[in-house]
Amino acid sequence: MRGNLELQARKIEMVLASHRIRARVRGGTITPRYILFHLSPPLGVKVEKIKALAEEIALFLGAPGCRIYRRNGLLSIEIPRRNPSPITLSSLCLRLKDIPPYSSILGMDEEGSPILVNIASPDVTHILVAGTTGCGKTELLRTMISSLALYNLPKDLSLGLVDLKGKGLKVFEGLPHLMGPVATEPESALCLLRKALEEVERRDREGIKPSGGRLKGDGYYVPRVVVFVDELAELRILGGKEVDLILTRIAQRGREAGVHLVVATQKPSLEVIGSLARANFPVRIVGKVTTPEEARVASGIGGSGAEKLFGRGDFLVVGCGVVVRFQAAMIKPEEIKEMVERLKRR
Repeated sequence: MRGNLELQARKIEMVLASHRIRARVRGGTITPRYILFHLSPPLGVKVEKIKALAEEIALFLGAPGCRIYRRNGLLSIEIPRRNPSPITLSSLCLRLKDIPPYSSILGMDEEGSPILVNIASPDVTHILVAGTTGCGKTELLRTMISSLALYNLPKDLSLGLVDLKGKGLKVFEGLPHLMGPVATEPESALCLLRKALEEVERRDREGIKPSGGRLKGDGYYVPRVVVFVDELAELRILGGKEVDLILTRIAQRGREAGVHLVVATQKPSLEVIGSLARANFPVRIVGKVTTPEEARVASGIGGSGAEKLFGRGDFLVVGCGVVVRFQAAMIKPEEIKEMVERLKRR
């Protein structure tokens, strides 16, 4: 492995030297999906000149693609691995000894550290997941739901699942955390969303407020509610304007009431997520998209590079002005079914 990496590093230097760029590869990082070579360019060489050689480097290395970007004072040259290593939720659970309440496991970052997102944090509240078909959105939602259910009791966390395709989230049917059956029809989806909005309004009236992460009323606690929507565009088409109104109101008023949204879409355009994004989605999880414009709309920032991601679980998480790349963890449907039965017995 080491000899092959050194050979690739020398080849990169040869390509650059053929264009009169005398740069050296200064180490690198091996991740489950790709290899990063860290390049130290000489003074006076324009970064754009090196970036323009991405296709030539990929061709010389025999790689399917190459991505070049600036990273902490160095240039990183990213090459996909021929045999990527999968990351499983079970393996990350074994590594994580103490998971804060209301935290969802996402996967592993470029340094090999587990990535979590705390839905109860004031900096999170609602999450938008975007990316083309095949980028791994549904698998990521399954991982998020599973980790929330594993580490939070039903009395502390209630989940609402909308899956109009009836394929991605239906496997969670029977989970004791569910606020109702998995919504696979427009009518049942609207009913679930209305119920979530009614809960926001009821908690507003009764003055229920966060207390140390939990939600406290007049001497009693209520669970946080997280509504997952798999494929927003389809829900909007079939549910009509009422869907837009309900989701926007929950996004605007749900934080203090402890009602949260995790919404996924394969069409990250202004027409689909424009009004919702403006309503407040401070955290964005972005998989592979087709154009820089879709990357900008989905991530909320310019130059994220989401259009150059590899797909199949390769994501960026964007929040508080920070962009972190990670490989999503996976959990098999049969593992989910076993988990549901185990939690039902508990």
